[in-house]
Amino acid sequence: METNEQAGGPSYRFAFVMTTTLFFMWGFVHNLDPILIPHLRKAFSLTMLQSALVDSAVFIAYFVMALPAGLLIRKAGYKNAMLCGLALFALGALLFVPAAETQRYVYFLGALFIIACGLTVLETAANPYITLLGPPAQATRRLNLAQSFNGLAATLAPIVGARVILAGGTSESDLRALPDAARQAVLAAEAASVKGPYIGIALVIMAIALIFYFLKLPATGAGDAARAVQPQGAILRALRRASIRRAVIAQFFYVGAQVCVFSFFILYAVRSAGVSQVQAADYLGWGCGAAFVVGRFAGTWLMRFVAPPRLLLVYALASMALSLVAMFGSGLAALGAVIGIAFFMSIMFPTIFSLGIHNAGADTEMGSSLIIMAIVGGAVLPLLFGAISDVTGNLQFGYAAPLLCFGVIAWFARAEQNAVALEETGTPAGSIEACLN
Repeated sequence: METNEQAGGPSYRFAFVMTTTLFFMWGFVHNLDPILIPHLRKAFSLTMLQSALVDSAVFIAYFVMALPAGLLIRKAGYKNAMLCGLALFALGALLFVPAAETQRYVYFLGALFIIACGLTVLETAANPYITLLGPPAQATRRLNLAQSFNGLAATLAPIVGARVILAGGTSESDLRALPDAARQAVLAAEAASVKGPYIGIALVIMAIALIFYFLKLPATGAGDAARAVQPQGAILRALRRASIRRAVIAQFFYVGAQVCVFSFFILYAVRSAGVSQVQAADYLGWGCGAAFVVGRFAGTWLMRFVAPPRLLLVYALASMALSLVAMFGSGLAALGAVIGIAFFMSIMFPTIFSLGIHNAGADTEMGSSLIIMAIVGGAVLPLLFGAISDVTGNLQFGYAAPLLCFGVIAWFARAEQNAVALEETGTPAGSIEACLN
């Protein structure tokens, strides 16, 4: 991929590599949530709706922290913002230890909230920073490449997490057969099983933070004009851009769809295909995770030939069709449909993000914050998924929520396709004039 280094400018290669490690780490911890949901659901006898609070705790943090993260970037720069995000990430991971010791569900939710606050700062800083590390024309491909390692984490996290957290656990039927004292002892042991993985994550994050502390990141110069505008004015000015407004809406629904698909996959696979939790986790990792990462790399390559808005539209329509199969199919066919959704979801987050802040100039940082804030959709849509499942008594019908989400993304892609065509030719895409030109 072309970089400024090839054009005689500063070398961005190592900065790109180190920033991409952040994409992997937040992808890894996010994709442990589908392991935590069935684990905590069993340990605390939760309903589907209550277990969805895991996602709510995570994604509400994005709503709370996104604008402060944007202001932090404006004041302190990208590097210091990333260091702050890494510190919160490590702190939240370490808080899993007292949460496990006290065996209180609310403490687990609190630890996840702190982790997510750190991830919000990291994503608000790292996503636009990657787009600035090279030629603007390649920004969407560059961000998709970095996000591909997020997809790699989506493959590995369920496989590793299932064997560390779920493997060897007592089934719900066996738990019900145990006396009260024995059942409490088993649940305490299962709650404690999360401590090791999250301590390990905290240590890795602290090591990455140490490297970033001594790393000299190349300046992009993108924030100078933004710092001249007061925060309130910066928010309003960013929202005046139609591309940013559309991207905020689309990202809200995309993240909601992704969380619904990944977080409920193990429960979905167990019920629709009759597999064990560990087998379901393998399907999540080797199936959904692998499809997700392959889709990211494939999408990055396809964008050499297909305009990003057009490719996004095709992927959104394919995801809508597969959501219908997930609702009404059964067995391995239903699982295959969900794995297919993971493939077609792959390019959505980075493509929506990049199209939203394309040519945003001084509005880049605040536009990034607003789009990251929209990740709160991951707190809202899973509740809809869980509520539909509880009301209908059928987990598969919950896929009506992702179906709605992909419809909104198709609208966004079509709108951006029209905007790009209007910018390039003065005529909306699909019009008679555009076809004749």
